[in-house]
Amino acid sequence: MDSVILILGWMGVYAPVALGSIGSMIGSGRAGMAACGAMLESEGGYGRWVGVSAMPSSQTIYGIVVMLTLNRTISLENSPGLFVLGVLSGLALMLSAFAQGSALAAAIGTAKNKPEVFGISLAPAAIIEGFAVFAFVFALVLAGDIPGGEG
Repeated sequence: MDSVILILGWMGVYAPVALGSIGSMIGSGRAGMAACGAMLESEGGYGRWVGVSAMPSSQTIYGIVVMLTLNRTISLENSPGLFVLGVLSGLALMLSAFAQGSALAAAIGTAKNKPEVFGISLAPAAIIEGFAVFAFVFALVLAGDIPGGEG
């Protein structure tokens, strides 16, 4: 039983980057597909669509930082906290990247038909990014209360 608890601790350490990366891949893929479709139907604006399709990649960066913050000597005492904080913050990052990719796909679809709304159409994706930042910051704050943070 002790080994299972230790394995869960290790899973918690790696979960933020793994789940954040999965979300970034799917979110950027959704937005990227919309960008490719928009390129077929327009004569310009390609760079901005490709550029914004990369926005969900920030969740991977947040996951890396949380993982590095959680990385410490794994023990029976800290494994439950590492698991819960790592998995929940990872899920938050993953789901925000999914939602952000969908919002960006909609923004790209809108802007290809009405280019003057491109900037404001990104507002929903920026709001979703804000929620990812909340999950990121609070994971960092709570990580300080998990025993063994010196390693």
